[in-house]
Amino acid sequence: MFEQLTKPFRYKKLSLQPTEEQGAPKKKKPKAKNFWGTVHRLWKYLAEKKILLSLVLLMVVISSALGLLGPYLIGVVIDEYIVERKADGLLTMLVSLVGIYIFYSISMWLQAIWMIGIAQNTVTKMRNQLFRHLHMLPIPFFDKRQHGELMSRVTNDIENVSATLNSSVIQVFSSVLTLIGTVTVMLWISPLLTFITMLIIPAMFVGIRWITSRTSLLFKETQKNLGNLNGFIEETISGQRIVKAFSQEDKVIEEFMEKSDKLKASAFWAQTITGFIPKLMNMLNNLSFAIIAGVGGIFALKGWISIGEIVIFAEYSRQFTRPVNELANQFNMLLSAVAGAERVFEIIDEQEEENDEKNAIVLNNVKGEVEFKNATFSYEKGGDTVRDLTFHVSPGQTVALVGPTGAGKTTVINLLSRFYELNSGSILIDGHEISNVKRECLRNFMGFVLQDSFLFEGTIMENIRYGRLDATDEEVVEAAKLANAHSFIKKLPDEYDMLLRQDGSGISQGQRQLLSIARAILANPSILVLDEATSSIDTITEMKIQDALGRLMEGRTSFVIAHRLNTIQNADLILVLKDGQIIESGSHASLLAKKGFYYELYHSHLEDDAI
Repeated sequence: MFEQLTKPFRYKKLSLQPTEEQGAPKKKKPKAKNFWGTVHRLWKYLAEKKILLSLVLLMVVISSALGLLGPYLIGVVIDEYIVERKADGLLTMLVSLVGIYIFYSISMWLQAIWMIGIAQNTVTKMRNQLFRHLHMLPIPFFDKRQHGELMSRVTNDIENVSATLNSSVIQVFSSVLTLIGTVTVMLWISPLLTFITMLIIPAMFVGIRWITSRTSLLFKETQKNLGNLNGFIEETISGQRIVKAFSQEDKVIEEFMEKSDKLKASAFWAQTITGFIPKLMNMLNNLSFAIIAGVGGIFALKGWISIGEIVIFAEYSRQFTRPVNELANQFNMLLSAVAGAERVFEIIDEQEEENDEKNAIVLNNVKGEVEFKNATFSYEKGGDTVRDLTFHVSPGQTVALVGPTGAGKTTVINLLSRFYELNSGSILIDGHEISNVKRECLRNFMGFVLQDSFLFEGTIMENIRYGRLDATDEEVVEAAKLANAHSFIKKLPDEYDMLLRQDGSGISQGQRQLLSIARAILANPSILVLDEATSSIDTITEMKIQDALGRLMEGRTSFVIAHRLNTIQNADLILVLKDGQIIESGSHASLLAKKGFYYELYHSHLEDDAI
C-alpha cells in the first residue's frame, strides 16, 4: 500500500515531480509561485467590504480580550476567595465570569456570520470575473486546454478559496491577537516562568517549518491533480460513444485509476503530514504544562508566586500553544486556498483577445465581398499552415473549399472570422481590412452552420433565438419554417417550449442541424460558413437540410467546407487546397476539364460513394 501511494513521486524532500522513468518530460524546474502576491490580490477583494470587515476585526479583538480576561478572573477567584475561604463577593465574580463567556460566544458568532458574508461576496466576485474573463480569451487558449480542467478552476478552486475564507481568515487574526495578549500577560505575571515556557518555541517552529515546507507543494499538486482528473472525466463522458464504439472501457478506466491514484497519493501525503502538526503541538503543550506545574510549584513553595497565578499561567500557556497550533493548521488551509487562488488568477491573468484597433470601424450593410491577399498563417512555429492565399469572392457568390485533411480549409474560416490572426498578408471585406474592423461587428454579420451542431440546454425557442436575441416569437417560428424544422417541432410534446438537454440530446442529429440552420437564418448574416452540414445524415433529412441551406444561401456570400464533393457542384468558385496552398481554382466543370488534382479527388469520391 505504501509503495502504491508513493509510486508517482520521489520521496526525497517529498518532491512531486514524476521520475524520468515514468515518462516525465525533461524540463527546467518551474519557479516558485508568488504566494504573498496572491494573498495581496485576495486581500483586495476582501477590502471591498471595509466596514463589515472592520466590524469583524472589532469582534475578533473583543473575543480575544474576553478570552484572556476569563482565565485571569479564575486565578483571582482562586487566590482571593477559595484560598482565603472568602464568600463575600464570590457570587459577583462568578456572575461576571458567566457574563464574560456569554459575550465571548456572541462575539464569536457575530464574527463568523459577518465573515461568511464577506467570503461569499469575495468568491462570487472572483467567480464572476473568472467566467467573464474566460469569454474574453481568444479561441487558441481553449484549443490548448482541457475543458474539464478549466471547469475545475471555476468550481473546485473557487470553492476551496470560499471554504478557507469562511473560517481561516478569522482564525488567523484571532490567533495572532490571542498570542500577543497571552505573552504580554504571561510576562507581567512571571518573566522567569515565561522564559522557561518559551524554551519549547524553537522546537515548535522548527517542526512546523519542516512540515509546512512539504505540505505547500503537496497542496498545490493536489489541486493540479484534481483539475487533471476533472478534465479527464469531462473528456471521457463527452466522448462516451467513441469509448464504447471502440470498446476502450478498460483503457479509460485504467487511465482514470492512474490519475485517481496520483490525486490520492498527493492528498494522502498532504493530509498525513498536516496531521503531524496537532500531534506535535499536543506533545509540546503537555511538555509546557509539565514544566509550568513543576517549576511553578517550586516557585509557590518559595513564595515567589501564588497558586492562582500558577493556574492563570498554566491556562495561558495552553492558550499560547493553542493559537500557535491553530496558526499552523490554518496556514496549511491557507496554502491550499492560495494554491486554488493562484490557479484562478493564472486564468484571469491570461492575455485577453487583442483589443480592436483604436480606429477600428463598424461596417453597415455588408455586401459580402471577400478578398485574401498573400495570407500566411501558422498555428505553431516551424511551418506555415496556409501560405500566400490569394483569391477574390464577389458578393453573393458560393465558394467551396476542398482538399485532403490538413490542407487548411478550416484555417481559412478561422482567419476570416479572426479567431486567429494572420502572420502576414491581409483579408478584406467590402474593401476594408478585417484587422481594422471591430471583431464584434465582423462576427455579427457572419453565420455558421457546422458539422457538429451545438445546442444549449434550454427550449427550442431559446436555441433558435440565440441567433438574434431581440427576435420575436413569430420571427423564430418563421426562421424554423424556412429551415424545414417547423414540421418536426410541432410534433414534439411541448413544441417550441420543449426543453433540450445539454448539446441538444433528445432529438436526432438531423433535427439538431435543422435547428442550427434556423438559428443562422434568424441571424440574417451577410457571410455564411457551412462546414459539411449534411454529413452522417439520412437521405430524406439531407434533402430537407439541402433545401433549407439553399434558402439560407440565397443572396449571401457563402463559404462551404466540402468533404463530399457531389454537394458543391453548383458552387461559383471551388478552391482546391493542398499543404496550405491553393493549387487549383475554378468552377466544377472547368476543374474537371483540367484533369488535375480535383479531377482525381472527385472521381475517388465517386468510387467511394459507389462502394
